[in-house]
Amino acid sequence: MQFYTARELRTNTKSIWENLSKNNDVVITNNGKPYALMVGIPEGMFVETVRALRPAKTIAAMERMRNSASKNVSMSNEEIDEAINAARKA
Repeated sequence: MQFYTARELRTNTKSIWENLSKNNDVVITNNGKPYALMVGIPEGMFVETVRALRPAKTIAAMERMRNSASKNVSMSNEEIDEAINAARKA
């Protein structure tokens, strides 16, 4: 996996496309942090590639929500269990 800055993406696009076709993925950074992932799509495999990426994006979103929720927990484990049981009964 090759990393390029956002500036390099603007000024050196041709070599990034070439690297993408060789290695199948490229990371674009912004201010030194990963910002975007460019994924090569094999010819005729657009739909399959998108279908493969969607679950990964969903998992990442769920992980962000879990992390956020764990930082904001104000309920005890017993209260959480009671809320789950009440929801199951409903």
